[in-house]
Amino acid sequence: MSTKGSIVVKGARVHNLKNIDVEIPRNQLVVVTGLSGSGKSSLAFDTIYAEGQRRYVESLSSYARQFLGRMSKPEVDYIKGIPPAIAIEQKVNTRNPRSTVGTSTEIYEYLKLLYARIGITYSPTSGAVVKKHEAQDVINAALSYPDGIKLMVLAPIVPEENVKMLEQLQFFLQQGFSRVEVDGETVMLQDIIKEQPKLIDKKRVFILIDRLIVEHSQEAVSRLTDSVETAFFEGKGACVLKIIPAPLEANSNVKKPKKDHYLHFSKSFESDGMVFEIPTVHTFSFNSPLGACPKCEGFGKVVGIDEDLVVPNKTLSIFQDAVACWRGESMAEWKMQLVHHAEAFNFPIHKPYFELSDAQRELLWSGNKYFEGLNAFFKFLEGNQYKIQYRVMLARYRGKTVCPDCKGSRLKKEATYVKVGGKSINELVLMPVDQLKLFFDTIKLDVQDANIAKRLLIEIQSRIQFLNDVGLGYLTLNRLSNTLSGGESQRINLATSLGSSLVGSLYILDEPSIGLHSRDTYLLIKVLKQLRDLGNTVVVVEHDEEIMRAADYLIDIGPEAGRMGGDVVFQGVIPPNGVHTKNNHSVTLQYLNGQQSIPTPLQRRKWNNFIEIIGASENNLKGINVKFPLNVMTVVTGVSGSGKSSLVRNVFYAALKKYYGGVADKTGKFADLQGS
Repeated sequence: MSTKGSIVVKGARVHNLKNIDVEIPRNQLVVVTGLSGSGKSSLAFDTIYAEGQRRYVESLSSYARQFLGRMSKPEVDYIKGIPPAIAIEQKVNTRNPRSTVGTSTEIYEYLKLLYARIGITYSPTSGAVVKKHEAQDVINAALSYPDGIKLMVLAPIVPEENVKMLEQLQFFLQQGFSRVEVDGETVMLQDIIKEQPKLIDKKRVFILIDRLIVEHSQEAVSRLTDSVETAFFEGKGACVLKIIPAPLEANSNVKKPKKDHYLHFSKSFESDGMVFEIPTVHTFSFNSPLGACPKCEGFGKVVGIDEDLVVPNKTLSIFQDAVACWRGESMAEWKMQLVHHAEAFNFPIHKPYFELSDAQRELLWSGNKYFEGLNAFFKFLEGNQYKIQYRVMLARYRGKTVCPDCKGSRLKKEATYVKVGGKSINELVLMPVDQLKLFFDTIKLDVQDANIAKRLLIEIQSRIQFLNDVGLGYLTLNRLSNTLSGGESQRINLATSLGSSLVGSLYILDEPSIGLHSRDTYLLIKVLKQLRDLGNTVVVVEHDEEIMRAADYLIDIGPEAGRMGGDVVFQGVIPPNGVHTKNNHSVTLQYLNGQQSIPTPLQRRKWNNFIEIIGASENNLKGINVKFPLNVMTVVTGVSGSGKSSLVRNVFYAALKKYYGGVADKTGKFADLQGS
């Protein structure tokens, strides 16, 4: 590959760099390595990136520069041939509680557009498709029947404001309408007005617009069109088509309706008596008041009663006082209410809490006619907060909990009525990215929707592919950005950079393999090479052997750390494995070519005491029992997404912190915490 010149650094003296000269080939994958503290980041970030960013800022207008602040020039004689620089550092760049994987990669932005453009709204009552009808929809429905079938075009009577039904009927009579249909029977309008207008107040009444027979002739279709338009006008946007079957003929194979039935059409976006919101981009935005859940305001969590504090030991049964707030004589009556009546509705009071089904747990919280549940108990405390003991008890069990209205999805319920490919947007953001890729690879749309969504699907699928390529297929789009590790956050930024398809830039990355299992390193290398092949220079600060061997060019800073480092001990192409070089100062090369190695310890440190987690089932953990030895170093490993963080951070750490009286986020699901 042609380097097309190089980035030349002359006399770099930032931090512990000792007036070094470095030449970095452009449009190649370059790895900067060395011992921790040797000066790798000083060269890559504090010198090269800082100068690239400073020059870019200086190219802006004076008006723009006033908002960016002054950037100092790094200690270096000069740097030549440097392109615009982009740093992807190993840190979580946002503490925004609204930022998610989906928003930071822009996948969610395209999903919102997709659902706003081709989403189909379904009624939660009947599951019927909700749509706005036009006259052509009514005509198509009528012409779907064979010639000879009788039709009636009807319009519901919608009285004007402050106008009585009798006055409305008289108005229709003056307009030239002569018949109405009352509960399926056709009645002369004049008779209704004269004799018994009050009888129709609580009945289903339609004004008869026209009676005709299905014909596919131009004249018949024209008459039907006029009648339908009139019905929509008189019915204030509603029209009803009554189908009257003709007598069945002998040996007839034509399918005909057996009895009268009604087809309802509306220009309003409604179904089953409900008016629905027409989907827009804001409908699916939890950062907008138009789409956010009104209860949690788009955060997905509210301050409520923490289940982990109410039931701290989930191996206990209800009878064994698993519910902490029902212990003691003063509150025992709430527990005994359940115990005495449990047999009436078959509630297992002797079964451990963690073995209860979701329905049984819901019953414990909501209660029934035999006993008042936990929700009623805490409402009782709220209603008696003038007593200090109730205020203290209520505060003891409060914490951040999943929003009861949106179940943590952050969107109002109207957004869940809209589906694409049979899935709501909530279902998609809760899918792991690798499953999401399979969904979009196999999605089936009709021709019109496929044309509308073509460009959106390309953007969504490419970004999902990039996330998979950097080994993040186990994440969900709903995952909060501030809960990601530094390595995960950096690889998401890397995937986002690939999606932007910039060319002619300098990308500088800080150990992107952190947190990535060795099995998936080749995927990261593939992405780095993709970034290079677009026409960018990729500089990676890295210790991983596979990435170093995949590099086009290696720069080793050392030979040691601190004041003993800061020199370039090697720069060039890595020699083949097993080939020894004359340069003995590069510790990295000594390990790469086999001159040095790390021996396996002959013996391990013994341990007796441990803390055991029983029945850990958070996220994808399958009810496992794990012992954590005390006074030794323990490593928890596994492929990315296997459940390491779920076990250590969400279960073990959070449970221990709450056990010792600290405050932690929601504890992961587990049965018991024991020590030995």
